[in-house]
Amino acid sequence: MVVGEQGRALNALTLPVAADSPSRRERQWSRYGAASVLTLGGLIVLAVSVGVAVTLGPADVSLVNVRDILLNHLGLAEIPVRVSEDAIVWQERLPRALVAAACGAGLGLCGAILQSLLRNPLADPFVLGVSSGASTGAVAVGMLGLGGSSLGLSGGAFLGALVAFGLVLLLARFASSGTSGVILAGVASTQLFSALTSLIMFAFADSDEARGVMFWLLGSLEGMRWNDVGLSTAVVGVGAIVCIASARSLDAFAFGEDVAASLGIPVARTRVLLLILTALLTATLVSIAGAVGFVGLVLPHAARLLFGQRHARVIPATIVLGAVFMVWVDAASRVAFAPTPLPVGVGTALVGVPVFVLLLLRRKGRA
Repeated sequence: MVVGEQGRALNALTLPVAADSPSRRERQWSRYGAASVLTLGGLIVLAVSVGVAVTLGPADVSLVNVRDILLNHLGLAEIPVRVSEDAIVWQERLPRALVAAACGAGLGLCGAILQSLLRNPLADPFVLGVSSGASTGAVAVGMLGLGGSSLGLSGGAFLGALVAFGLVLLLARFASSGTSGVILAGVASTQLFSALTSLIMFAFADSDEARGVMFWLLGSLEGMRWNDVGLSTAVVGVGAIVCIASARSLDAFAFGEDVAASLGIPVARTRVLLLILTALLTATLVSIAGAVGFVGLVLPHAARLLFGQRHARVIPATIVLGAVFMVWVDAASRVAFAPTPLPVGVGTALVGVPVFVLLLLRRKGRA
């Protein structure tokens, strides 16, 4: 029997237990009941965070006014409010906060998937170049018209993310430095697709277009609308359902593909499904908000630190932490240099880069 936090997770996956035994029922509560309580508490914190974040900005809007506007639009009340305040909350700040929450949840989810599948704590869509590939695909469609109107920004970003991730896996296969080869391949992929994006902008964009694209590439939540909310939350919701259903498989992948196969998990099919899901999530969120970095790197580690290694708890914790984190980073970015907003990707990098360095030092200390 293996000891330690990861050992307990592996023992829970492998040790046979009678179907009606109390220990099995206790483990089921530990897996699903605790996750449900965590999710409910996290959603309450998220709702409060969104409500407070909506009040922040150049124009003062009280939390009471936010409540009244929400009740009016939900058809639960008819409370008189100013037209200007209604427009600020319902048409500008609330969609922006909800898209920020969806981006944080989705990118954190991508990081949790990649770190488990690749067995590398430094994996996330930004570090592996998937975000850069998605950015290149979106810029190629938007500025070059590749694929026409039938493809769209999300479709171009999805294809770019798939190409970038395929390139990373191909380069890592020929690397001689173990799991760190994936990170080195990701660095190479990031530089390549960043250069391609810059080349497209230099060759085909005027100064105004280039300025707008550069601001978007740094991560921008300006001009979010309710259709962006619907798309981002729908994709993240599907991703969350698939990942929660795959929690046991992700637990097994953390110990290697041989362990996962010995437990009866269809390794190849599960890996392909989760990697495609990661590319879809990354591509959709990049096409909406730009290349927001390091969220997928930081939040899964915070979730594991707080709630252990089991993905039945890590996944909902990462979703909630990522959503709350991005809501507050966006709020701070919006008011720090008001009235000029700071790109949200700058805020996430200021937090993510120090954590990335700490993880590198931690890995070196364990080597």
